[in-house]
Amino acid sequence: MKYKTKLLADRFVSLLSRWPQVECISLNEAADSDTLDPYFALILDVYYREEIPGPGERKGIYGNDAAAFETSSSGHKDRFLIGNLPVRLEFKAAKQIEELVEIAEKREQLWLIKDSGTYGYYRLTQGEVLFSRSGWITGIQKRLSVLDDDFWTQVREANQSKMEHYLSDLGAALINDDQFHYLISSALFIKSICLILFCINKKFEPSHRGYYNKVLELPVLPESFKAQLETFVREKADFTMERKYSLAKLIAKNVVAL
Repeated sequence: MKYKTKLLADRFVSLLSRWPQVECISLNEAADSDTLDPYFALILDVYYREEIPGPGERKGIYGNDAAAFETSSSGHKDRFLIGNLPVRLEFKAAKQIEELVEIAEKREQLWLIKDSGTYGYYRLTQGEVLFSRSGWITGIQKRLSVLDDDFWTQVREANQSKMEHYLSDLGAALINDDQFHYLISSALFIKSICLILFCINKKFEPSHRGYYNKVLELPVLPESFKAQLETFVREKADFTMERKYSLAKLIAKNVVAL
């Protein structure tokens, strides 16, 4: 963690950890970037029990230099600037996190995460713990580290079904020369392909901006996948809709075969 980032993180960890309701505070990997990087943000996941102070009270606690303050409609995500640095504090109830982990363990209601995916689990396992009041977060991470094959199989099957749907949409958009629908279907198709590969490798999905690099680091990939992915996402004048659709079918065939 860079010095400037550490000072900022320490400031808010010191403030928030004073609340007895706060169980754990972890740092999102978006803070790993240089502060000049457009992707940089200081994002803290604050896990709590019982009620926490409301947005108005929290705003006063953050300090007079917290500019452009806004909170989500639920009142559990605060955004503001300290100088020119974006800060995001996301407050998450420990009870809801425990329910989310139980869904993965029991696999009885996996449909509840079909739209949100496994990114929530990624945040829990990959966040850098800056404050922990007890061993709660360690226990959560341990439970997520031993999910059985059935969990990954079911999540893979759900994403594979989506992938087939988006591939069909690509073909329909090609026939109708619908470039707008083709563009949207292309994005959803390649995202679902990446999700399948994360499941095959038993990895939780990262944030969207991390998909490209993270998926290429996976140990189990189809042959020539890196070159195919680079070709698919790169815009070239001679790479027609027909050629892109043919490549999509090849990528899908190779991934399904794994």
